Amino acid sequence: MSLHQVTKRYAGQAVVDGLTLALEPGRCHGLLGPNGAGKTTTLRLALGLIVPDAGDIRLLGRPVPREAAAARQRVGVVPQADSLDPDFSVRENLIAYGRYFGLGRREIEARIPALLEFAGLTARAQARVPTLSGGMRRRLALARALVNDPELIILDEPTTGLDPQARHLVWQGLRRLIQQGKTLLLTTHFMEEAERLCDTISIIDHGRIIAAGSPRELIRRHIEPHVVEVYGEGAADWASHARRLCRRCEQAGETLFCYTDDARPLTDALDRRAGVRYLHRPANLEDVFLKLTGRDLRE
Repeated sequence: MSLHQVTKRYAGQAVVDGLTLALEPGRCHGLLGPNGAGKTTTLRLALGLIVPDAGDIRLLGRPVPREAAAARQRVGVVPQADSLDPDFSVRENLIAYGRYFGLGRREIEARIPALLEFAGLTARAQARVPTLSGGMRRRLALARALVNDPELIILDEPTTGLDPQARHLVWQGLRRLIQQGKTLLLTTHFMEEAERLCDTISIIDHGRIIAAGSPRELIRRHIEPHVVEVYGEGAADWASHARRLCRRCEQAGETLFCYTDDARPLTDALDRRAGVRYLHRPANLEDVFLKLTGRDLRE
C-alpha cells in the first residue's frame, strides 16, 4: 500500500495534506497521531471509501479508487466499532462476513476452526454476540477480518476499551500474523502497543507525516535517553533548579518532566530535597509523541 502526495479537503480545510506513505510487505507499520490529525481519513482514502482531491494511491498494487473494490478483496479491516451482527452467533458472524468476499460456505467452514482458535473463541462458537465480553467481541472482530486470508490487515485502534489481559491476547495474535508474513497497518493511542508491535512508525499531525522511523530510531533521534518525572507539592518550585541540571524541562499539570543525558546529578539533588517525589525512567515513544504533537488536549 502506498500514498503519494495525497490531499483531502473538507470545507476548504486540508484534513490530509500532501501525505506520502509506503508500507513494507510483511511488516507492521504504525500510524500515530492525536485526535483530528487525519489518521482515519488516511485509512478511508487508502481503502477507496472516499476520493482524494489530489495524489496517487495504490492498494496492493491496484490504483485507488478506480480498482479499490478488487483490491479490498485481499484486505482485512478491524474498525474502531466492531459492527458485529448481534443476532448471529460467533460462528454465524464469520460465515456471513465470508460471504461478502464471495467465499463459498464450504470454504468458510473449513477456515472457521483456525479462526476460532486464533481468537481464543473455540468454546464460544455458538454464543451470540451480546453474551460476549468486550475482549471477546474485539477478538471476534479480528478473526472476522482474517476470514478472506488477507495480505494486508488494517487495524484502527484495535485494543481500545480492552482490559490488560485481553489487550495482551490481541497483541499475541497480531505478532503471530506478522510472523506469518502479513502486512499490518495499525493506528493506536497506546504508545506501548506501538512500541511492542510496530517495525516502523509514522507520526501524523495536521494531515502531514512529521516523523517516521522505527520506535528506537524515533526515541534516539528526538528524546534525551533519561527522563525524571518530578511531582509533589514542591515540584513547581523545583523547576528553576532542575533547568540547571538537565537539558530540557516540561511542566504538565503538577508533574515536571526533566529530560537529560545523565540523570545522576538530578536524582542526587532530588534525594536531598524534601517535599518532592520522582520517577526515573528511560525515554519512550510517548515522550516522542508528546514532544512532536504537544501536550494540549485535542477534541
